[in-house]
Amino acid sequence: MKIVCSKNELTKGINIVSKAVPTRSTMSILECILIDATTDSIKLTANDMNLAIETIINGTIEERGAIAIDYRMLSEYVGSFTGDMVTIESGDENKVNIYCEKSKFNNVEIKPASDFSAVPTVTRNEPIVISQLTLREVINKTIFSIGDDKGNKLMTGVLFEIEEDNLKVVSLDGFRISIRNIGLKNSYSSKKVVIPGKTLKEIVKIIGGGSEDMVNIYTTDNHIIFEYDNTTVVSRLIEGEYFKIDQMIPQYYETELIVNKKELLDTVNSASLLSREGDIRPINFNITDDNINISINSNRSGYTGDVSTQKTGADLKIAFKPKFMIDALKVIDEDEIGMYMIDKKSPCVIKDEEGSYIYMLLPVNTAN
Repeated sequence: MKIVCSKNELTKGINIVSKAVPTRSTMSILECILIDATTDSIKLTANDMNLAIETIINGTIEERGAIAIDYRMLSEYVGSFTGDMVTIESGDENKVNIYCEKSKFNNVEIKPASDFSAVPTVTRNEPIVISQLTLREVINKTIFSIGDDKGNKLMTGVLFEIEEDNLKVVSLDGFRISIRNIGLKNSYSSKKVVIPGKTLKEIVKIIGGGSEDMVNIYTTDNHIIFEYDNTTVVSRLIEGEYFKIDQMIPQYYETELIVNKKELLDTVNSASLLSREGDIRPINFNITDDNINISINSNRSGYTGDVSTQKTGADLKIAFKPKFMIDALKVIDEDEIGMYMIDKKSPCVIKDEEGSYIYMLLPVNTAN
C-alpha cells in the first residue's frame, strides 16, 4: 500500500474516527485505525465493537492495500510533521514507512488488516433525514440528564422516538427528565430506539454542519447508522423497553410561574457559588405573589436574591440541586419560561405551551 494525502486531511480523518477508539482495551487491534485503500478511495475506520466510525479522506492511492496501525502512534507521528504532504508506504512485512518532506518514521509496526474487526453490515431501509445543526442541538439539549448507572443501562441511553413528522428525544437519570420534540420535514413510520449516550456524545464532537447539511439516520432492531458528508457512524442500540415517560410528568399543578429565564439563571448561578463539590447545598425557592426569593446557606456564608415572577395559584417553598436547575435553564432559548409545581415534594416542570421542550426536576427534601 502507498497513499499520499495532505497532513490536514489525514489529521481530520484521524480525529473523526478516533472517537471510536477505546481508551483502554485488552485487545490491541481495537486501539488501531484501519487505513483501507483497496478501492478508489482512502477510508479510515475505528471500531470498539459497540461504536464504529468510518470516514473517507482525499488523497492519492499509488498502490492499493490496507493496514491497521495504532491510533495514538499514528496521530503523534503525523502531528509532529511540519510539512504538508504525508506518505504512508508499506515496507517490510508488518511494517510501514511514514514520511513528510524531510522527516521520516521507518519500519513502523502495523497489524494485518484482516485482524481488524469488520464494521457490522446493516441493511439500510428508509432514512430519517434531519439537519446536522438540528441533530447537534437536540443532543446537546438532552444529553446532560442521562444517567451513569451501569446497573440500569436504559438510563445511560437516549430515546429517539419517531411518530410521523415528529422526533421525540428523551433522557433521564432518576432525578430529572429532559424531553425535546422536533418537527421533521417528512413523515415516517413509527420507530423507537434507545441510543447509547456515548455514541451521541461522540457524534456531537465530530458533526459540524449547518441547517442545510443533512444527516441520514437508519435504524434496525440492533443498530443505528448516522451518515453525513463522508462519514458513517454505526452504533449498537440499548435493548429493553424504555420508561413510560408520559406517566411520570404531572398533569395538574397548584403553582404556575412565568419567569424571565436570564434573570432566574443569573440568580441561580450566583447562589450556586456557595454549593461546592463536597459541600453540596440545595438552593431554596420561596415563591410568593410576584417574587421568588432564592437563598442558600453554607458553612462559610449565605446568599439571597430575588427574581420577579407572574404567579398563578398557591405560594410555595421548595428546594433544588443548583446544577440540575442550571443545566435545564442553559439550553432553553426563550426569554420567558413557564414553571409548574404541585408541592415541595413533587417535581417541578419547565415547559413551553407547544411542548417543544419539557424539563422535569425532582426537588430536594429539606428540614424546613
